[in-house]
Amino acid sequence: MQFHHHGYVSGDPRVQPAAGVGIDRPEELPEHVDVLIVGTGPAGMITAAQLSQFPDVRTRIVERRPGRLEIGQADGIQARSVETFQAFGFAGRITDEAYRITEMAFWKPDPADVSRIHRAARAVDDELGVSEFPHLIVNQARVLDYFAEYMANSPARLKPDYGYEFSGLTVHQGEEYPVEVTLLHTSGELEGRERTVRAKYVLGADGARSRVRQSIGCTMAGDQANHAWGVMDVVAVTDFPDIREKCAIQAESGSILLIPREGGHLFRMYVDLGEAGEDHAVRATTIEQIIEKANEILHPYTLDVRNVAWHSVYEVGHRLTDRFDDVILEDAGSRTPRVFIAGDACHTHSAKAGQGMNVSMQDGFNLGWKLGHVLEGRSPESLLATYSAERQVIAKNLIDFDKEWSSMMAKKPEEFDDPSELEEFYVRTAEFPAGFMTQYTPSLITSGATHQDLATGFPIGKRFRSAHVVRVCDTNPLQLGHQATADGRWRIYVFADAPRAGEQSGVARLADWLTTAAGSPLAAQPAGDQDVWFDVKVVYQQPHTEVDLMAAPAVFRPEVGPFGLHDLNKVYASAPGADIFEERGVSRDGAVVVVRPDQYVSAVLPLDATEELEAFFAPILAAG
Repeated sequence: MQFHHHGYVSGDPRVQPAAGVGIDRPEELPEHVDVLIVGTGPAGMITAAQLSQFPDVRTRIVERRPGRLEIGQADGIQARSVETFQAFGFAGRITDEAYRITEMAFWKPDPADVSRIHRAARAVDDELGVSEFPHLIVNQARVLDYFAEYMANSPARLKPDYGYEFSGLTVHQGEEYPVEVTLLHTSGELEGRERTVRAKYVLGADGARSRVRQSIGCTMAGDQANHAWGVMDVVAVTDFPDIREKCAIQAESGSILLIPREGGHLFRMYVDLGEAGEDHAVRATTIEQIIEKANEILHPYTLDVRNVAWHSVYEVGHRLTDRFDDVILEDAGSRTPRVFIAGDACHTHSAKAGQGMNVSMQDGFNLGWKLGHVLEGRSPESLLATYSAERQVIAKNLIDFDKEWSSMMAKKPEEFDDPSELEEFYVRTAEFPAGFMTQYTPSLITSGATHQDLATGFPIGKRFRSAHVVRVCDTNPLQLGHQATADGRWRIYVFADAPRAGEQSGVARLADWLTTAAGSPLAAQPAGDQDVWFDVKVVYQQPHTEVDLMAAPAVFRPEVGPFGLHDLNKVYASAPGADIFEERGVSRDGAVVVVRPDQYVSAVLPLDATEELEAFFAPILAAG
């Protein structure tokens, strides 16, 4: 964390100085806003958190509840999400309070007595080491709390406006604030009264029954699996030995997915209730019946539930909208979107793959910086069309995966061709539910793979995978990816060729072009700000003891703050025993890796490909 560049900071450095709309922010919801977000779930809150870093963008987020969420239904936090939390500054704190999954146990009928279950296998949760971050379980409400804290501490001083329910909207094309939104007060002295707000853009993150989705004519298409599950968060006394370990339990009488929760005592059980039936009477299953069924499946072990925090009955459904914005197929290319939907508003699936909250947050992270760039005048409105194009494909892939996983969980042991089929599927597909199979295809913000061989460990379109380096200025060993915060900036990682800092090299020539050329993306930044839109770092091949910090080109030591201080934190060296060039397949001739604000690799280029670098950024930075 860097601070003091504006002068001495004596308080909490996580509280950024208020700026723009954050100065004297009005408590009351204004009549005109740039972005109105409907719903304070994961998708809405991460979008708001990202936009809170854009102090000149007036963002408000409304919620029909009178206050914060107290008990969340989602709880699984995949490693990709923890990577994202790192960018928002709370990965360490939430990891400390969460339950950490390290392996999964598989229980099946005991061959010696099929009326009893026994532990048949275990599987390591991240056998391939696809991330340095863990797989966590923590209440969704706590995730929202951390995003709320981040928003409140950001320059825009953003916080939710509770007690407003979305009623409807109308888009008036051609107006400065074209989206007219009708809200209904749900609490307080004005309860029941309507309120109108005009916005430039609206995001509907208002859940599976989204009214925003309905208002733009999107419909959910898909199917019900006709299988019901009872889910309960409970504390209990039990002799089941793996009660604090994630388990897939398959018995003759049904299945259970057991998820331990944070705090050491609470756990969640998804209990198989069988076929839903045409009358859906299963929805009336009581908590007592769910507990009874759980005991039947767990035999010979017993479960004495002492407290129920939350329970529900749901039927597995897989549904997806045909688009994630208000541009219908006939209008595609002729206008840009004004209304978006995210999270459960556009994709629903079972809870057992632990993907709902995780994919929803990536929806919001994808959209938030794009809205910020367009509204601040950095980028053209065409950038916003990439949101639906990118995220709909990802949601479709998720639903296809979840159909297979949920159907396998519902199978009886005798229905498997191979007794080890479930655990083998879990291990084989581990990278997908961890969030690392997302790969965006070529577009305005993702290049082709012409030069992919220069950095094979940073696949274009996939998330930037961190690796160890040494920061030269203070000799600290660090994770390179952890130095990128959710500040809305593009990252340009320059991996040096063989010459040392200060010698004639490809890095030196590239640095000169970045600093002096009219076509350099850095030239598009506001005058006087050397790294306000771009974070440019260099990684040298030599050990840090052989890198002369002051010989590194000035572009990697930019002036920051009102005092013109030099930022010395952008020059890195290869880490001993963990050479990033070897670990990520980076060419010894050097490479440029361009990473977008939501941490996905946009381009891999040679050090001398300045024309290609200029051509890549030209349409992204053309706001006209």
